[in-house]
Amino acid sequence: MSRKWTRPIWQTNNQRAREKRMNLVPMVVEETGRGERAFDIYSRLLKDRIIFLTGMIEDHSANLIVAQLLFLESEDPDKDIFIYINSPGGVVTSGMAIYDTIQYLKAPVSTICVGQAASMAALLLAAGTKGKRFALPNSRIMIHQPLGGFQGQASDIKIHAEEILKLREKLNQILAHHTGQPIERISADTDRDFFMGGAEAKSYGIVDDMVKRKA
Repeated sequence: MSRKWTRPIWQTNNQRAREKRMNLVPMVVEETGRGERAFDIYSRLLKDRIIFLTGMIEDHSANLIVAQLLFLESEDPDKDIFIYINSPGGVVTSGMAIYDTIQYLKAPVSTICVGQAASMAALLLAAGTKGKRFALPNSRIMIHQPLGGFQGQASDIKIHAEEILKLREKLNQILAHHTGQPIERISADTDRDFFMGGAEAKSYGIVDDMVKRKA
C-alpha cells in the first residue's frame, strides 16, 4: 500500500498553492566611493536591517529569512532587526525554523504586519520582541490549528494523527506564551479560523500596537 505524508501547514484555504515568485524585482542605484552600484530593492533594504517575509512559508523562503537574521545579528547584535510580514502562512516546520532563530538571537526583532499575517505567519508576528510588534490599520491577522494529511496503513495514520495533535498543542502553547492569553482560550479560538484586525490583534496580545504612521 502506498504511503503519502503531507507536512502540517498553517495557511488560508484559498491560498494552498505556492505563489509564483515575482519575475521582476525593482532595482535601486546608489552612489558609492567607487561609483554607482545597483541593488535589488530587498538587498538595499537589508542594509537598513529590514527583512521581508512574504508569500508562502516553506523551506526555501525560511532558509533565506534565517540566513538574513543571522547575518544582521553578526553585523550588530544590539541593533533592532525589522521583519515586515505579508504572508498567508505555510509549512509549520519551516515557520518554526524562523521562530526558533528569532528566539535564539540576541538582537531585538521587531515584527510588522502589512497586509496579512495568517496561520504560521501570525505566530511569527507574535514572536517578535515584546513592545516591538506592530500591525498597520488595515492588516488582517488569522490564527487556526495546523492542517495535514497522511495516506497509508491504519497504524501509520494513527501515528501521524497523534503527532499533529501534539503539534497543535505545542503551537497553542507558543501563542499563549507570546500573547498572555490562557491556553484554554487559544485552544478554543484556533479550533476554527479566527480573524482579527489590527486593533483586535492588539487587544489579543499578538501585537503591541496598531500604527498608522512611522514614528
